[in-house]
Amino acid sequence: MSGESVDEPVGLGAPAGSVRADSAVTSAWAGSGAPAGSVRIGLIWAEAHNGVIGAGGGLPWHVPEDLAHFKEVTLGHPVLMGRKTWDSLPERFRPLPGRVNLVLSRQAEWAATGAMRVASFEEAVARVGSRALPTAGASETPEGGGLWLWVIGGAELFAAVIDRAHRLEVTELDLAVNGEAFAPSIDLSWRLSHSEPLVGVLASRAGVGYRFRRYERP
Repeated sequence: MSGESVDEPVGLGAPAGSVRADSAVTSAWAGSGAPAGSVRIGLIWAEAHNGVIGAGGGLPWHVPEDLAHFKEVTLGHPVLMGRKTWDSLPERFRPLPGRVNLVLSRQAEWAATGAMRVASFEEAVARVGSRALPTAGASETPEGGGLWLWVIGGAELFAAVIDRAHRLEVTELDLAVNGEAFAPSIDLSWRLSHSEPLVGVLASRAGVGYRFRRYERP
């Protein structure tokens, strides 16, 4: 894994994973089915035993290996997040480097340095597909082919778009924490295609057991 600074506060795709997200998050999508064209959708997050992905508008853990994994997966690709997820990132980490930062907000007047506002999921997909992005995004990935858009949170955004995704990158953490934001359900339409390790967990230098799991649609 490549070495993103381990203090980058985004190992899981849900840095602001809160069900109290901007109300636009749950109403800004329309239609159903997989996105058209060559754009492929990935979701990435980390979760505790009880499915918690966030607490108090942030992350209730710090696992450097997960942060490095997050960078390895998303670097060079556009990332999409809700506005509260963007707001939760410390200013020194906004925008996430090496990735076009798309922020979903239906507030037309909203703007932030380093972020590109989109009013809907469809707009984000269309921008990626048309390559109407700055240089840092819309790169192609040999594995799986096509252009990738990575959704990184929060909880409502995950729930709203998981049925339209092609891949899930999930870090399972060997701990239980309290929180108010939860991972979306992974139903039987998903196939586990990779697990590291296959059995048990790896030991983080932070003292937390973890494993990486990838799910894809058959």
